[in-house]
Amino acid sequence: MYLAHWGLTDKPFENTPDPRFFFRSAQHEEALARMLYVIREQKGAGVLTGVFGCGKTVIGYALMQELTQERYKTAYLANPLLDNVNLLRMIAHQLGVTTPPKEKADTLMAMEEVLLNNQRAGKTTIVVVDEAHAITDPLVFEELRLLLNFQLPDRYLLTLLLFGQPELLQRIDMNKPFEQRLGMKCTLAPLSQADTARYIVHRLAVAGRSESLFAEGAIRRIYEYSAGIPRQINRLCDLCLLAGFVLQATEIDDNLVLKEMKSA
Repeated sequence: MYLAHWGLTDKPFENTPDPRFFFRSAQHEEALARMLYVIREQKGAGVLTGVFGCGKTVIGYALMQELTQERYKTAYLANPLLDNVNLLRMIAHQLGVTTPPKEKADTLMAMEEVLLNNQRAGKTTIVVVDEAHAITDPLVFEELRLLLNFQLPDRYLLTLLLFGQPELLQRIDMNKPFEQRLGMKCTLAPLSQADTARYIVHRLAVAGRSESLFAEGAIRRIYEYSAGIPRQINRLCDLCLLAGFVLQATEIDDNLVLKEMKSA
């Protein structure tokens, strides 16, 4: 609706995990590098936590782009609210088991066959569970831990990554055998004010606009509202672009941001 007015080719502030818009702040780069280390060094399991909307899912999608299909086979679970058996069936399905068996033992045997075939083909198997903080059933956490029992004498047959909000770490700490198998824990913090400014410029550039659009005072307001959380930044910036288009503005100033903060 407002693209032509602002000289954009895409909407820059959609709250979708499009890896084109991945902003490589120092901490996001570090989180990505740590998760890639877990995978490439076959460390078994890694955990990435952070408050809601801080960019964990985008990192997950950026991670998938880094992994070539020739070398990796990946299962990505966006909704882990399943019982332990159906969680296994969903993972098996994403790893290539066309019709996962209903019985747990049969599902595990089918999954083991897939994992061994991947290993023989020189592929590393990755299982990513997003929103893992939503898992409250201890049986599900135990099932995830036991996936790491799929291994050869010198390596795991799969790498497990869990992404979630900070309470995920508390739940994992309640399962000490699981916690002791983690090769890496990483926490993603909100953006600083300086990174918030760079984040906004970056997304605008990806969307086709190289010139500045938000005044310095507007960016301060956006940071105050969002506390550096990308999802909140996106929501407010999108509203400001729409309001600016309606007003036929040539720049987003702090007064316009202040007005939109009330409806964001």
